[in-house]
Amino acid sequence: MAKSTLLFFHVLSSVSFLFLSSFPPCFSLTVETQALLQFKNQLKDPLNALDSWKDTESPCMFSGITCDPNTNRVIAISLGNKSLSGEISPSIAALESLTTLSLPCNHISGKLPYQLTDCRNLRVLNLTRNGLVGVIPDLSMLKRLEHLDLSFNFFTGGFPNWLGNLSALVRLGLAKNQFDQGEIPDNIGNLRNLAWLFLSSCNLRGEIPESIFELRELQTLDISRNRISGNFPISISKMPKLTKIELFANNLTGKIPSELGELTLLREIDISSNQLHGELPEVIGNLKDLKVFQLYDNNFSGRLPAGFGEMRHLDGFSIYRNSFSGEFPANFGRFSPLNSFDISENQFSGDFPKFLCTNGNLDNLLALQNKFSGNFPDTYARCKTLKRFRISRNLMSGMIPDEVWALPLANIIDVSDNDFTGGISPEIGMSTSLTELLLQNNKFSGPLPSELGKLTNLQKLHLYNNRFSGFLPSEIGDLKQLGSLLLERNLLTGSIPLDLGECSSLVDLNLALNSLTGYIPHTFSHISSLNSLNLSHNKLTGFIPEELEELKLSSIDLSENELSGKIPTVLLTIGGVGAFLENKDLCTENNSQTLLYSGMKVCMTKQSREGKYKERLVLFSVITSTLVFLLAGFLLMSYRNLKHDEDMESILEEKKEGDGKWKLARFHQLDIEPDDICELEEGNLIGSGGTGKVYRMELKKNGCTVAVKQLWKGDVLKVLTAEMEILGKIRHRNILKLYACLLRGGSSLLVFEYMQNGNLFQALHREIKTGEPELDWYRRYKIALGAAKGIAYLHHDCSPPIIHRDIKSSNILLDEDYEPKIADFGIAKLAELSYDGCDNSHLAGTHGYIAPEMAYSLKITEKNDVFSFGVVLLELITGKRPVEEEYGEGKDIVYWASVHLTDRENVTKLLDKEIVSEHVQDGMIKVLKIAILCTTKLPNLRPSMREVVKMLVDADPCPIKNQDMSSDKDQKPFI
Repeated sequence: MAKSTLLFFHVLSSVSFLFLSSFPPCFSLTVETQALLQFKNQLKDPLNALDSWKDTESPCMFSGITCDPNTNRVIAISLGNKSLSGEISPSIAALESLTTLSLPCNHISGKLPYQLTDCRNLRVLNLTRNGLVGVIPDLSMLKRLEHLDLSFNFFTGGFPNWLGNLSALVRLGLAKNQFDQGEIPDNIGNLRNLAWLFLSSCNLRGEIPESIFELRELQTLDISRNRISGNFPISISKMPKLTKIELFANNLTGKIPSELGELTLLREIDISSNQLHGELPEVIGNLKDLKVFQLYDNNFSGRLPAGFGEMRHLDGFSIYRNSFSGEFPANFGRFSPLNSFDISENQFSGDFPKFLCTNGNLDNLLALQNKFSGNFPDTYARCKTLKRFRISRNLMSGMIPDEVWALPLANIIDVSDNDFTGGISPEIGMSTSLTELLLQNNKFSGPLPSELGKLTNLQKLHLYNNRFSGFLPSEIGDLKQLGSLLLERNLLTGSIPLDLGECSSLVDLNLALNSLTGYIPHTFSHISSLNSLNLSHNKLTGFIPEELEELKLSSIDLSENELSGKIPTVLLTIGGVGAFLENKDLCTENNSQTLLYSGMKVCMTKQSREGKYKERLVLFSVITSTLVFLLAGFLLMSYRNLKHDEDMESILEEKKEGDGKWKLARFHQLDIEPDDICELEEGNLIGSGGTGKVYRMELKKNGCTVAVKQLWKGDVLKVLTAEMEILGKIRHRNILKLYACLLRGGSSLLVFEYMQNGNLFQALHREIKTGEPELDWYRRYKIALGAAKGIAYLHHDCSPPIIHRDIKSSNILLDEDYEPKIADFGIAKLAELSYDGCDNSHLAGTHGYIAPEMAYSLKITEKNDVFSFGVVLLELITGKRPVEEEYGEGKDIVYWASVHLTDRENVTKLLDKEIVSEHVQDGMIKVLKIAILCTTKLPNLRPSMREVVKMLVDADPCPIKNQDMSSDKDQKPFI
């Protein structure tokens, strides 16, 4: 019996040992389960990716969790791109066996918990593309860490100097964070196993430390978009395994060393946007594995190494905006799968390269502004892959092959400013993807093919200064997206087709200097977006349609035709007398001195004919009186000597008064008397800003109301030059109109059109008598679209482009119909000056609207305006100000909005509760998405203003009602 008992316990203990060996105690399982559930509780999970995380299940069954097959302990958390938000719980420190924490591409915010350093077995920490903030805790205790990627977050503080202690690192990414300005630590050279280094946009300065070139295993070196200085490093040749070098957008100087040719494994190199110069070493042509080669926007010169013509793998080649010269390598592209090619703004000469599209992969062919001559090669007849084709501003001649007109995928065909001849082939009808056809300033001839009407995506058709003849095809009326039609200086004949009025998006229409006949189509009044109309120097007859007064034109010119009848008053105000001269049968009802001096007739009515007889009687009386006065004058001659002193005194007084007269410069037709303008009363003050005071004033002569800006004396020269040069030549319905400028001594006045509804900032925070907001969503949308069109005009249709630099709601003014107009150009700059780096001396803009890149780069681009406009969109959507206390210290509306983008419920909380309803909610969210795109941290990820206009048109809350608010022009990005 005893032996049986002992045998039973022996068997039981054996079974228990086997059971416990196979299944560890549940205590550790409970600890890990609790840690993971706590981790889950601090996250928001709109996609239910963590639905399987339940306390009744083993953590090894949780989605995204990997366990060790032997111990069943959690070793990996992998939850990339799951739309998770919230914060990382410190409970994760309980996972002692954790080797991988991978949460990339989510919306996780908050700080990175320092307790993470307790996970001593961690090998992979990947939190890229989230919203983490604060200082990165010292992770140097994670000695086994091999992969550390914290890029694309909002970490602040100094650049981590403890990185050199992580000697096991193979991959290191800290790019696109908001570190304080600092240098790359010397101890980074301790990371001898490092193969991937990604430090783009880390606010780094100074020279690249020599120690970094001891990283012999490094394959990718990316320190782009910083402020790295010094000469291009010769020591880079010590890194034999390099396959990718990204040093673009820094301040590197000097020449490219020949030692670069020793990196025989190199596949990609981008050293664009630096200050490098000199000729390229011939040995670079020996880098046979090169796939991408980019060094645009530098000061390189000389010939391109011939070896580029023999490369077999080259895919992307971009060297624009340098000073390369000589003939281009003859075989370039012949043996490589070339996809993108940009050599614009250089001085290459000779024949155009023939073989760029030999392998049928070429998307982008950009060679504008060089000195290529001769015919365009017919080898491109089969290049049907082209999307961007630009060879403008060269010296090329001959005919374009018929097949080249037929590019089914092309967005842009630009062969302008050459010496091409021949006509447009009917094959152009195959290029149905075209948004821009630019042929101006050539010697093209023949009729315009009716097949142009098949290009339904076309937004720009510029054919001016050629020899096109024949009738204007009525099929052009089918181009509903067309924003700019410029056909001036050709030999076109016949009448203007009525169908042209069907181009509902047309903004600029110029048919001047042709031989067009017939009437001005009344259908032009249907083009609600029309901004500029020029039909001058033709043979047009008949009356000027009064319906044109309904359009909000900024510019009109009908001079030198054979028009007759009355000039509509509104059009006369817009264009001035000069817009109607040399039409012998035109007349006006206005008999002001300005019109009489110009020779313009006054229209004869029954009353005016009766007035003529009265005028003759008056004239007879005047002549008689004059004779009497002359006779009396002889009697007064004896007093001349006595009056001499008084006369001299009078002359001096008149001279003194003349010196004090206001000098008047007009930019638009408006009858202005300087003495009226100068009578400014404080009771009419309507605003005061950084550049001066603004007054409301009614002109006595015509009763028109204007706004007068009295500039502060210290700002006169700077602001006046900016506003006059810029506003004086701009003509757009969404840009504030500058009527005139008055100067006298140290005083200066600018006369603008008066905006009855003030500025957008005021209107957003005003209420009407019922207590409701003044601006409902439909009105806010209209303001957003109009303002976007105005900014797009500045960026894309002014030459050179204009960057406003202070887009904000208080600089968007509203007329009586709430039509927005961009104002205050006191700190605006021409884009060409900004690109040349000539205006980087100070930070311009207003707090809350300034783009984040301005904290580390003073280079001004259009994308700065896009960011500021995105802030304005957020104001329109939320009804809030750019900076408010509720956002938190140092935070703004962009940050506040970003933390609400976790799920639809939170997103709807962003919408202004005073105006949101189920009818407009979806439309408001569409515009919110546009605002988020515009305020993206990285400038190159922001859309252009053309794209913004297109997206806003697509977000129309009432497309049937608002057909008149269609896009004013080029709705796709400039290419």
